[in-house]
Amino acid sequence: MRGGVMKKDTNFNRREFLGLTSSALAFSVVPRHVLGGTEHVAPSDKITLGLIGCGTQQLSELTELITDPRIQIVSVCDPVTYPRGYRDWSYNSLRGRIREVLDEADWGRYLQIPGGREVGKEVVEKYYEMNRGTNRFNGCTAYEDFREMLEEEQDMAAVKIITPDHQHGPQSIASMKKGKHTIMHKPLANKVYEARVAVETARQTGVMTHLLAWSDRSSFRLVKQWMDEGAIGSLNEIHIWSHRPVWEQWSTRPVETPPIPEGFNWPLWLGPVPDLPYHPAYTHGTYRGWYDFGAGAVADMGLYNLWPLFTTLGITSLPTSIEAYGTATRKTDENGVFYPAADDAAFPHSNIYRWKFPGTGLSPRLDLFWYDGGMKPHNPPEMETDNKVLDSEGILFVGDKGKIVSDFWCNTPKIIPEKAMMEHTGYAEPPEGEVISTDIWIDALVNGKSSPGSFQNAATCNETTLLGAVATRAGSRIDYEPVNMEITNMPEAEKFLYREEYRKGWEII
Repeated sequence: MRGGVMKKDTNFNRREFLGLTSSALAFSVVPRHVLGGTEHVAPSDKITLGLIGCGTQQLSELTELITDPRIQIVSVCDPVTYPRGYRDWSYNSLRGRIREVLDEADWGRYLQIPGGREVGKEVVEKYYEMNRGTNRFNGCTAYEDFREMLEEEQDMAAVKIITPDHQHGPQSIASMKKGKHTIMHKPLANKVYEARVAVETARQTGVMTHLLAWSDRSSFRLVKQWMDEGAIGSLNEIHIWSHRPVWEQWSTRPVETPPIPEGFNWPLWLGPVPDLPYHPAYTHGTYRGWYDFGAGAVADMGLYNLWPLFTTLGITSLPTSIEAYGTATRKTDENGVFYPAADDAAFPHSNIYRWKFPGTGLSPRLDLFWYDGGMKPHNPPEMETDNKVLDSEGILFVGDKGKIVSDFWCNTPKIIPEKAMMEHTGYAEPPEGEVISTDIWIDALVNGKSSPGSFQNAATCNETTLLGAVATRAGSRIDYEPVNMEITNMPEAEKFLYREEYRKGWEII
């Protein structure tokens, strides 16, 4: 959108959109020898990368990724063409980031929230044009269907997938089978079986994989050090809570059937999910609230702190028992009598999960709790001693001789009460922690090494989060036998480990 010149009519059509950019739908690829330049990494040394998904998260990360001289983005893909219907954290944040990276103060002036493959393509081409000193840069292809991208882009070394959860399994598995190094946002899939297939495919193909929820946090190691020193005795429980979901939650499927927006390939967006009537409640930003498309708040946020927690504490086994409690969201009124109404379409507005683990080196048993939707543990007596309350998000480690509390990211762990912190450490505030985060995957690709954020390393933590949704749908505690992926006390609930029906051509085998 050169200069952001667009009618202030949000119902713009295809012709109006394509007229905004001189490079729209230009599918030719500039030969690699013309992509370099003074003070640029030689083309042969660049990682050729394709973006699967051009929503707000992908575009936000693109504004930093595109500036990395080791990366050459050669293709983008999304079933959505035009930037409408997207949701973001604020009206101006993403647009402002794009303006900054393109050095265009009025880019997207009449846009609402940016999104769609044509915006992704334009940002890539404008940035490379600006930084290659050429009049026109046509080196980025744009596809509607990721399968066509994988087939056509033979020299594309890697893909970065940021799409709704239900697409993660099919897209990552297909990409790895095509020999593409695969970087993806969490979770691995929204079904346990598909996640396992993704992990096994990564192992068999040997491509580099990286799940973008990975991080290495020194503060978790500090917590373990305190535990090893006996600060809280034997670790018995860990409680984690988040104010998620921040998206709109629905109690039942919508009954309205609005028209599919122009430029939105709805069947392709559904992917493996059998036909459903289009509704915006399923799509941008709200898909995580639906069993078909998401995996709930714990898969959205839990992996960020559960993964370094599992790694640091040595939790390598899957839970053997999972309980789930959710808010009752529906009642029916029949002749003046209220009855509960079953809903097997959407996650509850709030959840509490309890996973029981066989134990770690720190404890003979371990119970892990997750809370979302405004739920959190009772305020511990140690906090009351200091006249404090738990924040809206956080982590609480409970031992038989004491407790440690921290913010959600575990950046500020403290032994509680304050007196215990001083007695054990000699200081009131923890030292500033170090964080190694998601861009480590670029180093891994450049150096031909595996990533600590590989799909294989994510497997235990990822499956743990997905089992929460299984227990929710089962409506009861489930006893899990992980080796054979069996629910021993309720075999009928095993159907929730799988996608019961696939759209033709999307089967995972």
